Amino acid sequence: MELLSVSLGVYYGDFTAAAAAEGLTASQGRTLAVLRRGPSAMRALAITLACDASNMTGIIDRLEKRGAVRREPSPTDRRVKNVALTEEGERTVDTIRATMHATLGRLEALGEEDRAALAGLLERVFVTAPTAAGSAHQ
Repeated sequence: MELLSVSLGVYYGDFTAAAAAEGLTASQGRTLAVLRRGPSAMRALAITLACDASNMTGIIDRLEKRGAVRREPSPTDRRVKNVALTEEGERTVDTIRATMHATLGRLEALGEEDRAALAGLLERVFVTAPTAAGSAHQ
């Protein structure tokens, strides 16, 4: 767990600096990165990013003003507004990712096989693993 904590600290420090170089807060940068997966409802974004819905509204307002995101009606529920990444938002995420030198340098130091193994392990542990509540005591 300690190694995971250290790695995440390096990653988030690197991400925060790269986002700041683009004139974004870490929360704004993380929002753009999450939206890279596809449009999302505001409430779902707030849950994913573990922030209050009112704070999410402010983040989206500022990103929309920059032209990085747009609000659009949900195709399934007229009452819901989805947030989608614009071309400018995609460019910004690409720039942030490309300038994360500490993270990229460390990953590039691994061979292709090691990077694939790391990706596979992270996928198994954090993406396809049972929920923490269901597996914590097994």
